[in-house]
Amino acid sequence: MFASLPSNFQVLIIYNPAAGQSSDLKSTLDRVANLWRDRGWQVQIAATTAPGDATTKAQQAARAGYHAVIAAGGDGTVNEVVNGLIGTATALGTLPLGTVNIWAREMGLSMDMLKAAESMSKSELTQIDVGIAGNRYFLLMAGIGFDAAVTASISSVEKKRLGAIAYVKQAIQLAWNFRGVSPKLRIDGKRVRGKILMVIIGNSQLYGGVVKFTANATIDDGLLDVCVIKGQGMLSAPRRLISIFARHYNRDPLVQYFQARQIEIRGKRGKVLPVQVDGDYLGKTPMNFRVVPDSLWIMVPPNADRSLWQTARG
Repeated sequence: MFASLPSNFQVLIIYNPAAGQSSDLKSTLDRVANLWRDRGWQVQIAATTAPGDATTKAQQAARAGYHAVIAAGGDGTVNEVVNGLIGTATALGTLPLGTVNIWAREMGLSMDMLKAAESMSKSELTQIDVGIAGNRYFLLMAGIGFDAAVTASISSVEKKRLGAIAYVKQAIQLAWNFRGVSPKLRIDGKRVRGKILMVIIGNSQLYGGVVKFTANATIDDGLLDVCVIKGQGMLSAPRRLISIFARHYNRDPLVQYFQARQIEIRGKRGKVLPVQVDGDYLGKTPMNFRVVPDSLWIMVPPNADRSLWQTARG
């Protein structure tokens, strides 16, 4: 169910000064704020100063009665804001300013901030599900295994300097020696066996701005979608990607697809796997993952991908 924006819409823009490769950031955000003020919005701007600061500022905004918090940054900044808004009446909005900007792309936003702001001004409001990994909420996805190892090995300096290329570079370097492991993996209590290279747990569809590992995911169905990629090593991964691009889940014996409410991953014989959420390294297994239905209000601009909603699929 979608609702119109209230009159005198009150928003706080939280921006990460270190995100992406944008220059003259504050002046651009001032122009965005003025564009929204011209439409009758009340707009404040706040910069983050340290990791976790966006979560604190989002919590404070929710307590102060702001209608929305706009995360101006990458998906990491969006994730921090989400963790401050869960269970409140304050909605999440976004302006693309990061390396990949997956959520902004899911919402159909231009990578030009002023054009994105124009689209955001025409938003509606709705509630969606999120996932939780350990005690960290995620909006997009959690990754366990190879992709998390890549994420863990990239520095913030590399991300800022190289952008998405930093991920490609590091993935090529790690792929040669990365080997599948056999963890204790249970999906809604069902044991999944075999050598596993990577598990993607998706609340939404898009991964890395290009691939849809969890192409069947919707953000209002009370479920998480799970793509399990198996194999001895990453040299077999290109074949698995072909199956995923073609959405031939479960036709390839080394790609399995599930929908579930809870996922448990434990290492065997002391082995652990790295974990990332929304593109940032979180920690290592053992870890539990579950869906948290109808827990986040979001702003939905007109060009958002409607296949993300179960109701839109009919």
